[in-house]
Amino acid sequence: MPSFKVQNPHFEADVRKSFSGQSFMTTIGAELSCISAGAVEISLPFRDDLLQHHGYLHGAVVAAVVDTACGYSALTLMPPESTVLTVEYKINFMSPARGSAIVARGQVVKPGRNLTVCSGEAVTIAGGTEKAVAVLTATMVRVSGGPRRPPPIQSPMENP
Repeated sequence: MPSFKVQNPHFEADVRKSFSGQSFMTTIGAELSCISAGAVEISLPFRDDLLQHHGYLHGAVVAAVVDTACGYSALTLMPPESTVLTVEYKINFMSPARGSAIVARGQVVKPGRNLTVCSGEAVTIAGGTEKAVAVLTATMVRVSGGPRRPPPIQSPMENP
């Protein structure tokens, strides 16, 4: 893997803090497995409520986890007080996702001042063996100033 210039000496702590604030990743049970400059790995145990009608891990869940791994791999190379957003991605599903867990690996291909190109892969773990199930390419954009949270969603009953 290529070596990249790190602009934030606290990138690992910042990635962990940001990840812990992602309610969707918490909801599905995803966890950060590994963080290094330009690369992030996320693991997710399979659960029945994440499966589609054939009993495979739902493709939307696979895409979300790999996209997130790519986003955080880009963030590891950003200046302090940065966040990233996905501008585009393309995913190829190569095999149904079945097993006991999925591991999503994201890595930076080409860092840039504002746009970073990443690649990602998802592998399933079954009986201690990895099997590739999806590959993804993504472009991330740097957003300076930290996360901006929209106001909470109100139901029509709360705001007559």
